[in-house]
Amino acid sequence: MSKSSGQFSPMGDVLKSKSVPWLPMISAVAKRFDAEYSGQSFDLPEEVEAMPVFRDWAAGSLGSRIASPFWEIAKPKKNQHCLDIGCGFSFLIYEWKAWQARFYGQDVSEIAIKTLHQRGPQLDSKLFQSVKVAPAHQLDYPPESFDIVFATGVSCYYALDYWQAVMEAVKPLLKPGGFFVFDVVDPAQPLAENWAILETYLGADVMLEPLQSWRALIKTVGAKMVKQQGGELFHLYKVRWP
Repeated sequence: MSKSSGQFSPMGDVLKSKSVPWLPMISAVAKRFDAEYSGQSFDLPEEVEAMPVFRDWAAGSLGSRIASPFWEIAKPKKNQHCLDIGCGFSFLIYEWKAWQARFYGQDVSEIAIKTLHQRGPQLDSKLFQSVKVAPAHQLDYPPESFDIVFATGVSCYYALDYWQAVMEAVKPLLKPGGFFVFDVVDPAQPLAENWAILETYLGADVMLEPLQSWRALIKTVGAKMVKQQGGELFHLYKVRWP
């Protein structure tokens, strides 16, 4: 695959170009993260700001605590082609340079993608392949392009039927023996409900689906769970298709 030319379509143009039944969810997530990444302030009720989860988020300590360590169950290897769906600033904050894996990313946040376009090539122009503004289900890549596809911190904002569409879009992109690694919120975790409340006030509703529903979805799309790993908030799955 060729490297990005540095051009990308704004999220509004991407969504207008196709009929997207999940438009309200996608737009809400884009707006929520563009606001955070651009440093905008959030006007939240006092009772929300009094919650410990808000104080940790405002202090900048929450993200690293709850972020799923995807590399622990599927560490990218040298020269592997990896796609990160909902990448945020992934290439800038994780060990892609040490892994020597080739990075492709997409996100609904225009701010995230603009930042990666500006800073990614400076960090490592060989490993940084391309990034684009696009929702998780819209995966415009050639078949069998990737060794691993990642999607962490994404599924929690969408309904199960949407994630089924995402998984069906991921399947043909994986090379033989490739993996899809994604996480879901574990509603049984003590942090889950208050985190969901916080996210709602930040602008994006969270779907608290039981883990058994996600396991059922994995079977529905014909995938096999290879490994799983729990965390303080998110539960990681590593799946493959026969």
